[in-house]
Amino acid sequence: MLVKNPKFEISAVSPKQYPKNNLPEIVLVGKSNVGKSSFINTMINRKNLARTSSEPGKTRQINFYNIDDLFYFVDLPGYGFSKMSKKEQEQVGKFIEEYLFNRKQISLIIFLIDIRHSPTENDRLMYNYIISSKLPFIILANKADKIAITKVDNTVKALQKELNPIGDIPTFPFSSERKIYKEEIWKYIDEMRQ
Repeated sequence: MLVKNPKFEISAVSPKQYPKNNLPEIVLVGKSNVGKSSFINTMINRKNLARTSSEPGKTRQINFYNIDDLFYFVDLPGYGFSKMSKKEQEQVGKFIEEYLFNRKQISLIIFLIDIRHSPTENDRLMYNYIISSKLPFIILANKADKIAITKVDNTVKALQKELNPIGDIPTFPFSSERKIYKEEIWKYIDEMRQ
């Protein structure tokens, strides 16, 4: 997909701030520093529309990126970052839950996991949480450039086996550096947002 005019629209912490149009929303979830912002920038061929941070846990709001008035990429705050106070974690958890369980425009959830590590306890909690939302989702094994290209397929299979043993959730490798898995993901996004 050729993206011409993507723009950051709003950072929201409550439903009254969400965009009022009915565009489909493609939602990104994953732990802090898993590369959600880099994923957005790579998909739309921009260097820094979505701000990447060297400080994990910095995103505390839900960020809406309008992609050519066709759909939104929605970046949820990362989880599992210990520097956030317990109270902050609870607040963030509440508005993520409110968004995921009440927002009617969600077309697809993209669940990002670091390809180099086994899923953490928080990853497993999020996985179960997404399943309980009954929304369609895919798993992205991100940072595929950090391992040998010959090991990518087997690592993705092992990750899927660990997280989704029945294998019914599509699981793809992804790399913002190599940009070689973009087309597959775009095809999937295009199908789901129709």
